[in-house]
Amino acid sequence: MREISIGLIGTGFMGKTHALAFRAAKAVLGDVPAARLELLCDTPAERARQMAGQFGFARATDDWRALVNDPAVEIVSITTPNRMHCEMALAAIKAGKHVYCEKPMGLTLEEGRTMALAAARAGVKTMVGYNYIKNPAFAHARQLIADGAIGRPVHFRGFVDEDYQADPDLAWTWRARMEEAGLGALGDLGCHLVSMAYGLMGPVDSLIADMQTIHETRPLPDGSGRGRVENEDVASALVRFASGAQGVLCTSRSAWGRKNKLAFEVHGTKGMIAFEQERMNELQLYRNEGPAGEQGFKTILTGPAHAPYGVFCPAPGHQLGFNDLKVLEAGAFLGEIAGGDKVGPDFAEALEFEKVIHAIAASAREGRRVKVQG
Repeated sequence: MREISIGLIGTGFMGKTHALAFRAAKAVLGDVPAARLELLCDTPAERARQMAGQFGFARATDDWRALVNDPAVEIVSITTPNRMHCEMALAAIKAGKHVYCEKPMGLTLEEGRTMALAAARAGVKTMVGYNYIKNPAFAHARQLIADGAIGRPVHFRGFVDEDYQADPDLAWTWRARMEEAGLGALGDLGCHLVSMAYGLMGPVDSLIADMQTIHETRPLPDGSGRGRVENEDVASALVRFASGAQGVLCTSRSAWGRKNKLAFEVHGTKGMIAFEQERMNELQLYRNEGPAGEQGFKTILTGPAHAPYGVFCPAPGHQLGFNDLKVLEAGAFLGEIAGGDKVGPDFAEALEFEKVIHAIAASAREGRRVKVQG
C-alpha cells in the first residue's frame, strides 16, 4: 500500500496522541497504509520545529493555512482548542483534504452542521476523535446486546466524571469562555458518554435536563482578579431513546477523585452489562440464569478473543490503554481512505452526538423537555 501523508495542527496532549497513533498504526494493524508524518503546525515557529523533531515530522510551520493547502498533505489532523476546529476543518475540506478532528466538532450545532454538509458535498473522508468506542470491551458489549444476552435493553445509566476543574483556585483559562470552548463539561466529556449511549441504545429522541456552574469565577492568570466561568461544570439529563427505552446521562468536570469515570450500565429484561473506563479492560455481565443462590456478575477480561485486542498482544490480562484506542482509530481512518470499510464516526455521525449535548444545554436553559433535533 502507498503511504498516506499527515499534516498535524497542534502539539498538546491530543497532538502527541495523534502523532503516536499514526506512527504505530501500520506496525500494529499491518493491513493499513503507512502514515508519513509530513508537516506539523504550532506557534511559535520554534516550538513547531522542536515538536516536529520530537514527533518525527519531516517539516514544520507556524501557519495552519499553509498546512491545509500544502499539496503534500492528504490528511489534516486538528487537535487545537475548540474554537478553531470549524474554520480549520472547512479550509481543509475546501482544499480537498481528508480531516481527522478532535471533538467537539464546533462551538455550536450550526458549526457542526456546516462541517458535516461541507464534507458530504466535497466527498472527503472525515473522522472525529471518539476513541473510547474503539475499545474491544465496548465492541463486545454491543455484540452481547445484539445477541440478546441481556434480553431487551430497557434502561441506560451513564456517567462521565473528572476532577480537572474541581479546585476553585485553579486559574481561569479559555475553557471557561463560550467563545473559546463552547459548552463546558458537555463538550469536553459528555459527548463521549453520548457516543457510547448511541452505540448501545440507538438515537436519543427527547430529554429533560439541568446544568450547574459550581465555580462561577476563577483567578485570572495574571493575578488581576477573577474571571467569570461562562459554561457548565455539571450537567444531568433524563433521556428517552427512539427505541422506547429510557436513561440517565450525567457529567461533571468538578468531581473530586474521578480521573476518567466514563461508566455505563445497560439494564435489560434478562440481565445487565456494566463498564468503567478507569478499568477499561473489564466488562461486567449479569444474566438471570441458574439457581438464585449461584447468580452474580461475571467479569469478562478482554483478550485476543475480543478483536482487535490480539493485534496488540497475544495474551489476555496484559491490557490495552488510551493511546492504543487512538491507534485503532487512526488506523481505521487510514484503511478507509485506502478504500476500506467506513468506520466512523465521521462528521455526519458525530453531529448526532453533538445534537444531544446541545439539546441538554437547551433543556437546561429553557426548563422543559426538548426533542433532539433531526
